[in-house]
Amino acid sequence: MAAEATLVVQPAPVPVRIARKAWGLRRWPLIPMLILAVFIVTGIFAPLIAPHDPERGGLRERNLPPAWEEGGTNKFLLGTDHLGRDMLSRVIFGARISLVVAAVTLGVGMGIGVASGLAAGWYGGWIDELLMRVVDIKLAIPTILLALVLVLALGQSFMIIVAVLAIAVWPRFARNVRGEVLQLKTMDFVALAKVAGASTPRILFIHIFPGVINTLIVLATLEIGIVILLESTLSFLGAGVPPPTPAWGSMVSDGRDRLAVAWWISTMPGLAIMATVLSMNLFGDWLRDRLDPRLRQLG
Repeated sequence: MAAEATLVVQPAPVPVRIARKAWGLRRWPLIPMLILAVFIVTGIFAPLIAPHDPERGGLRERNLPPAWEEGGTNKFLLGTDHLGRDMLSRVIFGARISLVVAAVTLGVGMGIGVASGLAAGWYGGWIDELLMRVVDIKLAIPTILLALVLVLALGQSFMIIVAVLAIAVWPRFARNVRGEVLQLKTMDFVALAKVAGASTPRILFIHIFPGVINTLIVLATLEIGIVILLESTLSFLGAGVPPPTPAWGSMVSDGRDRLAVAWWISTMPGLAIMATVLSMNLFGDWLRDRLDPRLRQLG
């Protein structure tokens, strides 16, 4: 009887294995995740990371260019503004402002939107009609115009900005949650819960709400970029976070008349806004592909 042949599998060379691992990571948004991690860390630990006081400057050090430009210094890596304040420190503290505004706004706006969407989708009838018409009215009003009117009427403050931005984002949560509830409430597990005698709040929050969590996560990641853009726009127009608190939008506004002589005053916070919003949108798109079974990419 002939001896059985033994199949020996040789391991792939190290460069091939590294290339395969790198190719497997292509499905992960590594660069956006890295940028968002830097944004979150700098926002949380801004007082420990910033090299200077963002609100203190000196006229002798005003309009200094970045360290790599002629006339720049390593003391101010990103240069200084027209009042001699360190741009790097102001960009870092601006990340904190954007992070706090986005977190508070999404918390308030998501809470209102989820409650409205659950009620509209579950009860239907005049409740659904009333809530959705309110949503339509809000979506028809320009957010920037509404913000300017409220700031002029009530004054410029952090709470006014959060209220304006929450009003801007809750209709999107309400409309998306309503659509999910209209689909989920016809499922068999909801009918079984009704037969078992479950109360309406229990059905909504124990049986239906878990089915919309994935949608909420994706929508929240996309809305963060919108909130940061809206807050920056309001600050640019002078209706955002009141000075001297460093906000990215107001920093861009400070340098708009000095682009020819001090381009970095507007460019540095502008790049921070672009990188953060773009990374958040890319991360949200990736989450949508991963969490939505209809869009999930296999292989």
